[in-house]
Amino acid sequence: MTETQPSRYINSPLPFAGPVEDHVDLTDFVEHLQDLLVENADIREFLQDLASLIAKKLTRNGNTIACGVTVIRQKKPVAVADSDTLARKLDDIQNSFGDGPCLSALRTRTITHVPDVHDEDRWPEYMQAAAATNVGSILAFPMELNSTAEAVVNLYSTRTHGFSHEDILSAERVTATGAKALHLALKIAQLRDARENLTAALESRTTIDTTVGIIMAQNRCSRDAAFQILVSASSHRNIKLRVVAQGIIAHVAGDRKISAAFEE
Repeated sequence: MTETQPSRYINSPLPFAGPVEDHVDLTDFVEHLQDLLVENADIREFLQDLASLIAKKLTRNGNTIACGVTVIRQKKPVAVADSDTLARKLDDIQNSFGDGPCLSALRTRTITHVPDVHDEDRWPEYMQAAAATNVGSILAFPMELNSTAEAVVNLYSTRTHGFSHEDILSAERVTATGAKALHLALKIAQLRDARENLTAALESRTTIDTTVGIIMAQNRCSRDAAFQILVSASSHRNIKLRVVAQGIIAHVAGDRKISAAFEE
């Protein structure tokens, strides 16, 4: 689709009164996203800032937009970020029911639009609960992440029919741009986790190798025999191998609180 065309897969009719152009300027939005990628080390912090940034970008005079971001983890929806308490409340309500416009957008990969929560037949339980808040209309966009992760942007207006044709076009562009940044943030987080896991593995291997050397010296045995002694101690004590190894090193270093009696 082009930047000025609405999605062909929207879930309900768009408000339409002739050709409408989307004139939203994303320059500052993109710059802020770049800053978020540089500054945020934690993916949750990034999502929180992203939700606030999207809400701010789409808010118009007289029409304040709240934004929530929902992701799928272990096949369960979890609201992980929101711009304010309204978005948090509505996301939590929807996730408690397990169905609603945002989760439908996530599952069907289509834009879902609810012009008036008081006149919506779909998801009756959620709509009844939503109508009890001060939300008037809802718009949900699935995020294309090109990865195993799934996410959806949930937009809430306190006005009924709060999303015009132009607003929907703008929200679609903003969401697509945010999705690219989120995809990059997830990749960075994965690389960071992989690095941390590798570092931990190397530290654990060094600890175990050092302990095997200690056992070899104490028992005058081969490396394989020393390693089996360490494995046996770990099994009998029901303690991880690395933790047992750390205890032995601590004992040799002078910490007498830890027992290190090993026999073949």
